[in-house]
Amino acid sequence: MQTFEVIQPGPLTTIQDLGRYGYQQYGVPPSGAMDNYAFRIGNLLVGNDETAASLEITLFGSQLRVLQDTVIAVTGADLAPTLNSDSLPRWESIPVRHGDIISFGSLKSGCRAYLSVTGGINVSKVMSSAATYTRARIGGLDGRALQKGDILLTFASIPAPSEVRVPSEYVPKYSCQIELRVILGPQDDYFTEDGINTFLRSEYTVSTQADRMGYCLEGPPIQHRTTADIISDGIPLGAVQVPGDGLPIILLVDRQTTGGYTKIATVISVDIPKLAQAKPGDKVRFQQIGQDEAQIALQEYEQRIETIKHQLSH
Repeated sequence: MQTFEVIQPGPLTTIQDLGRYGYQQYGVPPSGAMDNYAFRIGNLLVGNDETAASLEITLFGSQLRVLQDTVIAVTGADLAPTLNSDSLPRWESIPVRHGDIISFGSLKSGCRAYLSVTGGINVSKVMSSAATYTRARIGGLDGRALQKGDILLTFASIPAPSEVRVPSEYVPKYSCQIELRVILGPQDDYFTEDGINTFLRSEYTVSTQADRMGYCLEGPPIQHRTTADIISDGIPLGAVQVPGDGLPIILLVDRQTTGGYTKIATVISVDIPKLAQAKPGDKVRFQQIGQDEAQIALQEYEQRIETIKHQLSH
């Protein structure tokens, strides 16, 4: 069903799902939603499976015309969304009608908003995923960001629940100062003790070189023992790579699959959504934790989503 017409795409609006897994051995990154939490909750609000394809809207400026009565939800960053010029509530399901205009204005907090729709966006899957990976031009709509005049289709589905909202205690607040929990390694032994202390005790600034591939940080250089180079190995989500200039780069969903620079630490998966909502100029600090703590944090994260799912279905 034709459901949306793109009036204005904004700086970067793409179709995403939860990622393209099983192909990194061929050089294909997972891609998918940067903010896993906001994406999954958005789908739950409109009665979808958590993996259903939705729109990831970056910063501001996107505008859509509704072509089919449906139900939507906007989660993630506060981009001052409106429905026909009236404020559009976030983190709740909203019925929309043919001819309605959905707009995302100025950035108030965060960086990326998600627009979920009942049934999910209908596009052909590439390697079992609808996620857009623009560098290889695969997934989504012709492997690219949305453009003016694009028509978006959705799958037919049963009616979504209307007027359900996420309890306020589960709605994240996006700060300009974030703390990211990390596990040291896998090449922390390539750094001096002073270098590791610098990494853990300093405040870094998100640079203008920050996108879905990775965030380059500005701040005190991290000292290597000898060289920044290693034999190329695999790069996990959240890897903190430190090249020769000593400035950390946090690698994200569109990252290269292998790399030859030392990785001092890895951001735990449940803190990636916080980083996904950071923008240039925001401040970042790192806190070292152990694997047991990271596993507990992941269990709590998944339990939170299960609790929300249960509350929205009753």
